[in-house]
Amino acid sequence: MLSCDSCFSLGLLFLLFYFVVFMLSCTNNLIFETKTVAVGDEVTLTCPRLTSESDAFLYWVRLVSGNWPEFLGGTFSFDYNFVKKTPHITIKQEPGTFTLHISNTKQSDAGLYYCIKVKMLNMTFMKRDVLIIKGTEPSITAIIQDPPSDPVGPGNLVTLQCSVLFNTEKNTCVSNHSVYWFRAGSDESHPSLIYTHGNSGDECERSPEAESAQKCTYSFSKNLSSSDAGTYYCAVATCGEILFGNGTRLDSEGLNVWNLQKTALFLLSASLIASVVVIFILTYIIKKKTCSCAKGKLLSIKQYMIKVNHNLIQINFLFFQKML
Repeated sequence: MLSCDSCFSLGLLFLLFYFVVFMLSCTNNLIFETKTVAVGDEVTLTCPRLTSESDAFLYWVRLVSGNWPEFLGGTFSFDYNFVKKTPHITIKQEPGTFTLHISNTKQSDAGLYYCIKVKMLNMTFMKRDVLIIKGTEPSITAIIQDPPSDPVGPGNLVTLQCSVLFNTEKNTCVSNHSVYWFRAGSDESHPSLIYTHGNSGDECERSPEAESAQKCTYSFSKNLSSSDAGTYYCAVATCGEILFGNGTRLDSEGLNVWNLQKTALFLLSASLIASVVVIFILTYIIKKKTCSCAKGKLLSIKQYMIKVNHNLIQINFLFFQKML
């Protein structure tokens, strides 16, 4: 039988493997909370913990641009005297929560923080935090999101574009950054992560206007449905900072009108087809009745002519009898 420590280690191995696969693929419906602090401040991230789950494990994992996921610490879901402390980060259990406390924050602390529960080899994201550290002037000078050039409708492939401008004189981190796409629906208080570009330094070029400026352009394509309405944000993480673009809105009213137009077109087409079928059936019935009537009339005329001929024969026979 495996000990608690062995189970904890197996859970950690599974977590790291699954997390790497997860980050290398597209992600859906990950809701993030954003925390912004200044350099040198303290910040505490909390994760819900159910003490009744005796077979569950909780982990804090940090993802910083250009690096592999970093395991910060883990514990059991049930009450357990656990504290992992360094001069900079303290991770411990508190009543009903699993907390991560960072003292004297640095620019390098900025990133995405995940609290993950592993139970019976099933992984659940309990908490997702974006930690932004305000410090020196950022190397990113602008994030520009252009609206789609073509009409947007359900079933169409829409491409969203994001242009990121860097000042290369301020630091050397420009070539090592990550780009994320978030969607904020009308009924959501926080944006959801829907796509990540990973390490994206290869998609950049020097700006012809200024030697110190560098422009990176990214695009994200998606087949739309009426449920995809909302505001799409491009976010860039580099050198310990995460900045968001102004957002591109895909209007739900436009998508609903498009759906209404398609429905109306379908109904009109169905009505036209039904009308053609009815006309064909009526034409066939009328033609059949007309042929039957004409056939009946022909039979009556033929019988009349036979009767007339029969009468003429009788008259001729009587006439010849009288002549004789």
